[in-house]
Amino acid sequence: MTSSEPSDVEVRPVQVEDLHMIAEFIEPFVAEGKLLPRTREELSELVPHGFVALCNGRPVGFVALEVYSRKLAEVRSLAVSSDFRRQGVGKKLVEQCVNRARDLNVLEVMAITSSEEFFQSCGFDFTLPGEKKALFMTTRDGY
Repeated sequence: MTSSEPSDVEVRPVQVEDLHMIAEFIEPFVAEGKLLPRTREELSELVPHGFVALCNGRPVGFVALEVYSRKLAEVRSLAVSSDFRRQGVGKKLVEQCVNRARDLNVLEVMAITSSEEFFQSCGFDFTLPGEKKALFMTTRDGY
């Protein structure tokens, strides 16, 4: 299967009526362990800062910005269809999140990922201002 040109992809804010389509779209990514499971309620909370990439009305990408405070937000649930990877769709989605954070005057945006090279190509880096580092501790097994 050949994919469409990146110019055929429209990236737009998520609307409430998109929730069923997005839930179905991310399901295979959750099954593969690439995304955390999301309930419909959790997805609906991401609507104000969620973005979907569409090609001919079909979802080919999704991302959301979760805003924790005026200081910190996180890029969440980034997923791009395999036939649309390496075409700039993921970068367009991340760019929308960063722009939303700027519009909201959020100081920092973080991403927790297994694709560090991708996020570095979007301008992310390992250190925070002042050489701070984010550290994590797991409190239970699994999700």
